[in-house]
Amino acid sequence: MARVGKRFAKAQSSVDRKKAYSVEEAVALVKANATAKFDETIEIAMNLGVDPRHADQMVRGVVALPSGTGRSARVAVFARDAKAEEAKKAGADVVGAEDLMEQVQRGEINFDRVIATPDMMPIVGRLGKILGPRGMMPNPKVGTVTPNVAKAVEDAKGGAVEFRVEKAGILHAGIGKSSFDEAAISANVRAFLKAVLKARPSGAKGGYLKKISLTSTMGPGVVIDNSEANAS
Repeated sequence: MARVGKRFAKAQSSVDRKKAYSVEEAVALVKANATAKFDETIEIAMNLGVDPRHADQMVRGVVALPSGTGRSARVAVFARDAKAEEAKKAGADVVGAEDLMEQVQRGEINFDRVIATPDMMPIVGRLGKILGPRGMMPNPKVGTVTPNVAKAVEDAKGGAVEFRVEKAGILHAGIGKSSFDEAAISANVRAFLKAVLKARPSGAKGGYLKKISLTSTMGPGVVIDNSEANAS
């Protein structure tokens, strides 16, 4: 069995593992236990009652966090001419068409999010096997395939977080930094919960939310009461 360090053991002892906390209580505990020498990421994980192998049970969406994420995403945009200029003015880090496709094919992926205008999808579609596994494939359902590239870039830069449930029904995302104040983290948690509830698929039967937990990069997890999601 792996040994638990004194710092982690102390943090773990402050959390009642049998209790489900309110959002504010969970945030206070997670923030207090984020004692690493770097600005830890605050992460949320949700166990959902869905089987994403079925198309009608896929949970996917995007949410603009009111307090941002604490990091500036690098954004690539597939666009031409006037739309390419719009993307550049909005702050896109990389803009191109066939040249950007070739860059990705070479494995030069120095960005976090990909946005495309609809007319670029025949080109972007060739990159599915590269961008798909990385969760970067543009999709109109989450606003990353759009003629309004300026707004999409601004949203991505301003703290929009894309989420997608994994095979085992687990969904997780980074929603802030330990340096944020408690109110800012709580606002982000509630915005994220509201977005996931809104994204409930038609095929989800029975209990949709099984478990919600909050943690920092180096800290123990804290369970959030499921009723908090409905109150968000």
